[in-house]
Amino acid sequence: MIIKEGKINGVFEIYLQPLKDSRGYFMRTFDEKQLRNYRIERNWVQENHAFSQKKGTIRGLHLQLGPYSESKLIRVVRGAIMDVFLDLRLNSPTYGKWDSIVLSEENNTMLYIPRGFAHGYCTLTDHCEVIYKVDNYYSPKNETGIIWNDSTLNINWPVSKPILSEKDAQLQTFQEFIDNYQGIALE
Repeated sequence: MIIKEGKINGVFEIYLQPLKDSRGYFMRTFDEKQLRNYRIERNWVQENHAFSQKKGTIRGLHLQLGPYSESKLIRVVRGAIMDVFLDLRLNSPTYGKWDSIVLSEENNTMLYIPRGFAHGYCTLTDHCEVIYKVDNYYSPKNETGIIWNDSTLNINWPVSKPILSEKDAQLQTFQEFIDNYQGIALE
């Protein structure tokens, strides 16, 4: 594993290194000791597997509030996605800033996103499968999100007419999030 801090403090890109031979490959996808060297010390409590059938599907931008905020360790096992993360941490110098990275089965890259971020992704291929660990239990009453095409964020999505769930199509704007919550306070 090669671990590199991203443009936004606390976000890390993790480059996996498959060992290939005539049979295929072996690849370590989790190493607690190596992650600890970068202060990525989380108690992962759930692992989720999402399948998206069609290219151009957007999931997000999702988040959980307050003490239910989640860190995520994300990787694509089939297909490719543009992964987007938005800093909502109160008092963060990058509050309201977003960044993105392409994760794919080809580039063997994972992403660590700490607590206090909204997160979403757009599928770049058909038949995408995403696996991600979280360090907090899902809390439906603390779940919210920000609409994918908020004009003040100006996220450069690869589609203009995505496939969305009904719930994701009705998420709040960034300004509504600010008015309702200000940001995410971390302990």
